[in-house]
Amino acid sequence: MGTNFYFGDAERFERIHIGKRSAAGLYCWDCGITLCKRGDSGIHTGISKWHKKCPKCGKEKVEETLDSSSAGRELGFNKTAPGPKVGVASCCSFSWAISTESFDELVERHVIIDEYLCCYTREEFQAVLSECPVQFFDSIGTEFS
Repeated sequence: MGTNFYFGDAERFERIHIGKRSAAGLYCWDCGITLCKRGDSGIHTGISKWHKKCPKCGKEKVEETLDSSSAGRELGFNKTAPGPKVGVASCCSFSWAISTESFDELVERHVIIDEYLCCYTREEFQAVLSECPVQFFDSIGTEFS
């Protein structure tokens, strides 16, 4: 489950992979930490255990539905504007396929599109990233989907 983002050129159908947003479980937006017991690196392993409340501040998760959760966003149910949350709530991660320096260079010349061909301005894409407090840079330069 996730959404890939690209720089696209509609005239030549050229795509440069920016990266992938994925639902990443519970996160304390106030403390800035995942509730995954193995930390950020354990989020997508499928074998990690999760804290029931924030290990730092003790807050418990807020109730979310598919209309408001990060998993709901990936499944197409959450249509709210993307942005950071408060308390303990779901989050997304973003795995970068290019460096942030390359992103800054390319964003001036290309349109940002997702795999469903929705277009984003730089500001709209920054809002997408604000919902991704966990970011991975270890896939830069590799092909993945």
